[in-house]
Formats: sequence, structure tokens, C-alpha cells
Amino acid sequence: MAEAEKFMGSDNVEDILTKIENKSLKIESLIKQYKPIEAIKTALEGYPPQDERCKFANWIGVRKALMAIKDVEGILRSLNPQYYDILMKYVYRGLSTGDRTTCDQCLKIHEKLTEKAGFGCILRSLADTVNTI
Repeated sequence: MAEAEKFMGSDNVEDILTKIENKSLKIESLIKQYKPIEAIKTALEGYPPQDERCKFANWIGVRKALMAIKDVEGILRSLNPQYYDILMKYVYRGLSTGDRTTCDQCLKIHEKLTEKAGFGCILRSLADTVNTI
């Protein structure tokens, strides 16, 4: 979670966008290396600040990682439970896009994540209005 500290430690939006872009490149590299577990972990690290450009830039990297998931159950087994609520927030972000491919993938993840983490995961992700994505 050191990445979260990096985002919060800088007030300059351009610096934060550069860090998010570097993170996105790392995600792409991990996907190309067939390491989806590492890609999703990297994607879920750190909340971007409340600036909308930062949120959108971060979403692009997370979406790439989400779309690369083939074995949802395997990914969830490998993820630390601390990431479940964050993942659920991004699943809802993906569902809000209206893009059919993204929504289909997010629904698959939502089903398996709810089975694994329970309904509390849904409630916590919807109720958290401080850490929005």
C-alpha cells in the first residue's frame, strides 16, 4: 500500500498523473507477461486523489487489469481480502460505463467476489463515500 502514500503525499496533479501512467504501463507489462494476479494487485494499490482526471486515468489501468482476468476464482484466491472492497468499487465503476464487454466481465467478477467476500463487501463499497474511485 505504499502506492497510496505516494498519491496522497503529492499535491501536484501532474505528478500524480505521471505516477498513475507509470502504474498503468506496469499493469500492461504484467498482462503481456501473463501475470494477471500481479496486474490486478498493482491496479488495486492506492487510491487516486479526488481529482477527476486522476480517477479517470487510474480507472483506465484498472480496467485493463480487470479485462485480462480469465480465472476469476483463481484471482480471488490469490488476492488478500483487504483488496475485496476496493475491487468491488471498481466492479461498480465498470458496470456504470455501459460498455457491454466491460459490464459482462464486471458481472462475472461481481458474482464470484460476492460468493467469496459476502454481501458486506457490497455494502462497504457502496457506503464508503470518502474513498471514491
